[in-house]
Amino acid sequence: MVTDAFVDLVGTNRLIQALVGGIVIATLNLLGASLVLVWRDPSERALDGALGFAAGVMMAAAFTSLIVPGIEATEIIVPGLAADGLLRPLPVLIGIALGVLVLDRGDALVPHAHILLTGRKRADAAGQSEQLPIDDPRIASVVLFILAITLHNVPEGLAVGVGFGSGDVGGALALMLAIGIQNIPEGLAVSIAAINAGLDRRLYAAVAGIRAGVVEIPLAVIGALAVTVATPLLPYAMGFAAGAMLFVISDEIVPETHTRGHERIATLGTMAGVLVMLYLDVALA
Repeated sequence: MVTDAFVDLVGTNRLIQALVGGIVIATLNLLGASLVLVWRDPSERALDGALGFAAGVMMAAAFTSLIVPGIEATEIIVPGLAADGLLRPLPVLIGIALGVLVLDRGDALVPHAHILLTGRKRADAAGQSEQLPIDDPRIASVVLFILAITLHNVPEGLAVGVGFGSGDVGGALALMLAIGIQNIPEGLAVSIAAINAGLDRRLYAAVAGIRAGVVEIPLAVIGALAVTVATPLLPYAMGFAAGAMLFVISDEIVPETHTRGHERIATLGTMAGVLVMLYLDVALA
């Protein structure tokens, strides 16, 4: 019923569907960032639990809405390859590897957001420079901060676009809702960190919404356009989006939720996120 209602409202054009999907996730990111206007001082425990939930949603979505459908798409798009069980997952696996590589190299060019925000320097941070002004309480490199967060919005917008571009509206809706839901606590957490760094509460809430919209909306359309025009790219694109999402979860979100002594609540939040995403996937797809 939800899928039919969405199609009746938006239509069957995949690019328009992806555009709407991008608008939805960007709006929910803005909602999360704007919560700082009413929830002025959330506890670290609450934030860790919320981020754990976001990680669980994204982790389940990467498999149920991207990796598994990507392998299934291989069977339709490349029937010769799909006939060999050993080679069938290959396009998706290549896409995952590329997604991880791009995000890893992106981190080498753009420092980790949490380093700029908190001043905590990870020993294994990719491309970490000793010259970063992490001791400046007001963070002189606000531009680097915005770029770092923007880098993490890239796979989200791309994933939604690829989902709608695949033609599986139910699966794409589940993915859109999953990413949108996790955007709320993620937007709130980043806003809190930015405010603690000295940025204005209202100004940053607005900047966060604009930043998410500028990145996620066009990338959703680009993702849909790429797999619509070049259908054979679909398994690779799905794998790429999944690999990028999994990289962000493992490299950024989970470690950040396990640094302040709230590991159990973060883990329970992750499990809750997995359960919610699995339910959404079955109910919608």
